[in-house]
This record gives sequence, structure tokens and C-alpha cells, in this order.
Amino acid sequence: MKRITSLLMALMLIVSLNAGAQQTKAAPKAADKKEVKATSTPAAETKGPMKKDGTPDKRYNANKKLKKDGTPDKRYNVNKTTK
Repeated sequence: MKRITSLLMALMLIVSLNAGAQQTKAAPKAADKKEVKATSTPAAETKGPMKKDGTPDKRYNANKKLKKDGTPDKRYNVNKTTK
């Protein structure tokens, strides 16, 4: 009888350890999502066609958030750098 109870207790201990190990595997998935966001490029790095006078042509999406001199406009979230 003592052998069966000690065997059952050992089995319950192993099951509880496996359940705890499965919970720790779920945490790193949240960290992977943050890395994906960091790879986005600001609008200023993807320059599109320019006009003949040297200003960005606003008809193209790559130039929508640039100033007249071609530098990124910091009023837009795409061009704000977060480090």
C-alpha cells in the first residue's frame, strides 16, 4: 500500500513539473512580436521620385510624410524614432 501511494505521489510530482514547464514556454511568444515592430523603416529611408525642382513628389506614398527639403517630418508617428 505504501508503495502505491509513493508511486502516485511521484507521478503527481512529475505531472505538476511538466505543467509548469508548459507555462514557461508561452512567455517568449510575446517577445517575438516586439522584434517584428522594430524592423519597420521610416518613410524618409524609402525615398520615392523627386520633382524637377528637387522637392519630393507628394503623389507617391513614399514621399507623403517628408518635408520639402526631403527630411522626415517628425509630426508623423512613422518618422519618430524610438530607441
